[in-house]
Amino acid sequence: MTALKFSDLVEPVAVDQKTALRITVLGGGSFGTAMANLAVRNGCDTMIWIRDAAVAEEINQTHINKRYLPDYPLEPALRAVADLELAVRDRDIILVAIPSHSFRDVLKQIAPFITAQAVVSLTKGIEAKTFSFMSEIIRDELPEVPYGVLSGPNLAKEIMAGMPSGTVIASESELVRYAVQHALHSALFRVFGSDDVHGVELGGALKNIYAVAMGMGAAYNIGENTKSMILTRALAEMSRFAVKQGANPLTFLGLSGVGDLFATCNSPLSRNYQIGFALGSGKTLDQATKELGQTAEGINTIVQVRAKAQELDVYMPITNALYEVIFENAPPMTIALSLMKNGHRSDVEFVLPHHEV
Repeated sequence: MTALKFSDLVEPVAVDQKTALRITVLGGGSFGTAMANLAVRNGCDTMIWIRDAAVAEEINQTHINKRYLPDYPLEPALRAVADLELAVRDRDIILVAIPSHSFRDVLKQIAPFITAQAVVSLTKGIEAKTFSFMSEIIRDELPEVPYGVLSGPNLAKEIMAGMPSGTVIASESELVRYAVQHALHSALFRVFGSDDVHGVELGGALKNIYAVAMGMGAAYNIGENTKSMILTRALAEMSRFAVKQGANPLTFLGLSGVGDLFATCNSPLSRNYQIGFALGSGKTLDQATKELGQTAEGINTIVQVRAKAQELDVYMPITNALYEVIFENAPPMTIALSLMKNGHRSDVEFVLPHHEV
C-alpha cells in the first residue's frame, strides 16, 4: 500500500502582507527550518536568519537547506537573511532555534532591535555552567519581553514530510500562546497551550538524556521489555527532578513530557539517539559527534543535570549511569547490571512513597 502524503491534502495559505503575522526564526538548523517553513505554509510573512550570508543566499536561490534538510523543498515565500537587525526589527514573533551554548550571545545581539516582539525559545537544552534554561536566559537578557517556549515530539524531517504532529506552546501570557498557535497551528501540526513554562522546558531538555540511553541500548539489541522499563523509569527520573525545580509533574503526562520522551527515544532520526547508538557501538564521544555533524544537546544535559541532581539530592540512576559510561569509561553492561540490582522502589512514587514499599 502506498504511503499517504498528508501534506498533499492541505494547501498552503497565501501570504497577505497587510494582515499576515511577521515571524522570524533565528537559526537555520533542521527544526528551525521546519518551523519557518510551517509558518510560511500558514500564511505568515516569514524570515529565517542564517549566520552565513552565502548559505542564506543559497537557500533563497534553491529553496533547500542543503546541510540540514537536503531532501525537503522549502516554500518559495520563505526568505533567508544574514542581517540580524533586518531579521528582528519590526517583527511580531521571534522564534529562537539557536543551540544552548550560543543562545545567550544571540539574545544579547538582538536586544537593541527588540521593541514589542514576543520571543519564543525552540531550543531544548540547558546552558553550561549557569544551569539556566532558555526561558531564564530570555528573562535575563530581555527582561521586559513577553516570552514562551515551544516543545514537543517534533522530529524535523517528519514535519517537513507533512506527517501529522503536535507541540506545546508554554507561556504565562495568553496573548503569546494565542499568537504562536495562530502562526503554527494547522491541519498537520496541532499546537496545544500550557502555562507551565518550566515543566514544558524541563521535559524538552531532560528527555535528551534518555534518548542517548535508548540509542545505546539499541546498539546492544535490547528487547521491548527493556525499552519499556527505560522509558517509564526515565519518566520517573524526569518527574522527580522537575518537582524539585518547581514544575508540575502532571505536565509530564502531556506532549512535552511523555510524548517527546517516546518520540525521541524511539526514533533513529533523533540526534541524541544517534549519538547513543554510536557510543554503544564502541565509538568515542568525539567520533560520534563528528559523524553526526549536528549538536546533540543530550551530552551537555547529562553533565549539567547530574551535577544539579547531586546538589538537590535527587535520585537519578540512569543519568548517573550514562555519565559514568561516557565520561568515566565504565563498562556499559556492568553499569546496566548494577542498575537492575538497585534496592526496592515503588513504581510511581507520587502514588506510593518509596519509604512505604
